[in-house]
Amino acid sequence: MRNRLQLFDITNITILMLVVLVSIYPFVLMLSTSVSDGAAAASGRIFLLPKGLNIETYKYILNNPRLGVASGMLNSLFYTIVGGFVAVVVTYMTAYPLSRKRLKGRTLIMQLFLFTWVFEAGIVPNYIVFHALGLVNSRLVMILPMAVNTFLLIVTKSFLDSLPTELEEAAFIDGANDWKIMWKVFFPVSKPIIATITVFNAVLIWNQFLIPMIYLQDPKLQPITIVLYNLIINASKGGTSFENITVNGVQLMPQNLQAAAIFLAILPILFIYPFTQKYFTQGMLLGSVKG
Repeated sequence: MRNRLQLFDITNITILMLVVLVSIYPFVLMLSTSVSDGAAAASGRIFLLPKGLNIETYKYILNNPRLGVASGMLNSLFYTIVGGFVAVVVTYMTAYPLSRKRLKGRTLIMQLFLFTWVFEAGIVPNYIVFHALGLVNSRLVMILPMAVNTFLLIVTKSFLDSLPTELEEAAFIDGANDWKIMWKVFFPVSKPIIATITVFNAVLIWNQFLIPMIYLQDPKLQPITIVLYNLIINASKGGTSFENITVNGVQLMPQNLQAAAIFLAILPILFIYPFTQKYFTQGMLLGSVKG
């Protein structure tokens, strides 16, 4: 029996290692392609390690305003930071009263949130509403419509439901009102769920494509997702595209430039997980105890 368990553990570890390698390989290949010699990238001779190491690719795409990669990155950072902050605050402030049993009509309010989650209005009605509110070609269109995500609201509410009611009762006895209880009692012990919804909102906003494509026609306001779409996918329609160039004696091919732009687009999100990992699993588990 013991030998079977050891064999089972070895098999699990082997499978997990293979999954990790398969998951990491595309990122490593993208990075290697972006810093390799253009001829090697164009001929497909890069499989893992870079050939002819250089960083001219990143210097070129970040310093070339015609491509719009730098402005797209800055716009995405702005939308993610500001929009993520607004979403976390609004989600938490909405979930807290909905988690208090003394709130009259909280079940009806929660059902209304669920209704809007299941039955969406559609693109055309949304456009009419957003246009009437002045959100077309406005940075607010990347912030206000995503201030509350119903799924994350349910997870946050479930987490707050799981906290001991004695915390609230003791605070009331000490003379605290709901505002102080929400921020000074419940918020400090809600770090796991706050980290969880922060990561989810950041990824959701950073990867947002449909909303900016429809509502942000001004190139100065477009995030990196739309910039990449115009440079890589939409280039065949006559838009801005990558070209074969030589910078400081280094030959750069479209394959180098595309890989560098894509790697830059995913890099900021990759940095979020290490700082929130210790809270992430705990927040998801605790937030899913009650529905």
